[in-house]
Amino acid sequence: MELMEDEQLELMELAAASKGLPSRKWQRNKYVGVSLVGKTLAIMGFGKVGSEVARRAKGLGMHVIAHDPYAPADRARTVGVELVGFDEAIATADFISLHMPLTPATSKVLNDETFAKMKKGVRIVNVARGGVIDEEALVRALDAGTVAQAALDVFTEEPPAKDSKLVRHERVTVTPHLGASTTEAQEGVAIEIAEAVIGALKGELAATAVNAPMVPAEVLTELKPFVVLAEKLGRLAVQLVGGGSGVKTIKVTYASARAPDDLDTRLLRAMITKGIIEPIFNVFQRGLRITEERVILDGSPESPLEYVQVQIANVESRFASAISDSGEITVEGRVKDGIPHLTKVGSFEVDVSLEGSIILCRQVDQPGMIGTVGTILGEENVNVSFMSVGRIALRKQAVMAIGVDDQPSKETLKRIGDISAIEEFVFLKL
Repeated sequence: MELMEDEQLELMELAAASKGLPSRKWQRNKYVGVSLVGKTLAIMGFGKVGSEVARRAKGLGMHVIAHDPYAPADRARTVGVELVGFDEAIATADFISLHMPLTPATSKVLNDETFAKMKKGVRIVNVARGGVIDEEALVRALDAGTVAQAALDVFTEEPPAKDSKLVRHERVTVTPHLGASTTEAQEGVAIEIAEAVIGALKGELAATAVNAPMVPAEVLTELKPFVVLAEKLGRLAVQLVGGGSGVKTIKVTYASARAPDDLDTRLLRAMITKGIIEPIFNVFQRGLRITEERVILDGSPESPLEYVQVQIANVESRFASAISDSGEITVEGRVKDGIPHLTKVGSFEVDVSLEGSIILCRQVDQPGMIGTVGTILGEENVNVSFMSVGRIALRKQAVMAIGVDDQPSKETLKRIGDISAIEEFVFLKL
């Protein structure tokens, strides 16, 4: 005999009552939800967590927008998200997910005024901080139907009061500030922190740095040797600045056979900036401007870059030969067999591995110079790793680039400078 649904419910209630249990009703109609496909999700706070939520939401077929006054537009574009203003975000969203910190600017940022700007029936998720929502205003918005549902993991007061109207509201789902409270997440965070610390101590690129551009793991792997090259070129270029000059304009040129859309240079720019700023912070003036230019080459796009060039304009140089024909301090480098190389200083072609440190010498192009300088370094127990000479023409001026493993003493550098054929020299620490 087949029972109707009402009869099944009646039997379930009778069975529960006979055991002294509360009634267990099969209320399917009470839990009808909405589809996420095609809905607009506004992510408020586009940091690491917000961007990961965006990736997953797009996988569910949602249209994702975000508001974050500090997030760069290129980071959002990488994930396929449009950055919009605060009012536009809350006014167009079907779902709002909060991921911002609690600051004076974000305290009770969702309040009666902002709820009034939202679509009727919006759904809100707060896994950020409780104080970013005016909880009394949220209750009023729920009662009015402006907010259809709210899912809250955080509260202004934790734990919330037992008689909290918000917690007891029938259209609110709450969890006790669980965050990443899974066994796998706790273990994963511990391992990630340990690996990040070990990598940082080894001087490796920190993939989880909060102030670094977000790039996919496969792009990071491909760019890794060029990241090292970029930082070292920046470090070299700024050490060539002399005479108390203030650095205001820096130009970076990338040469590649790849189309601009297939080459993400944000991380390279960040590392060049790091290399420039770290060695001599006091050479900078307000309004430092970094421009980028791309040179599209013919050939195979197998390698992401052919060369990177860094130029600093309107400054004096400690090494006059580093000034190119166009008047800027110019250094250029390439990656060869996975190792960054310095391949150009000013207008002189050189080829020296960017390992250890470098001595640059401008000299009269004549026999015996390599041997003379090498002998001085050898007598002072300074090991030479690479040596390269670039010249303008036979028997005229040349630039010798010498890679050394150790920092020569002042006396050693003076002996090199005292060689009659050497017109100028500079020691650059990498």
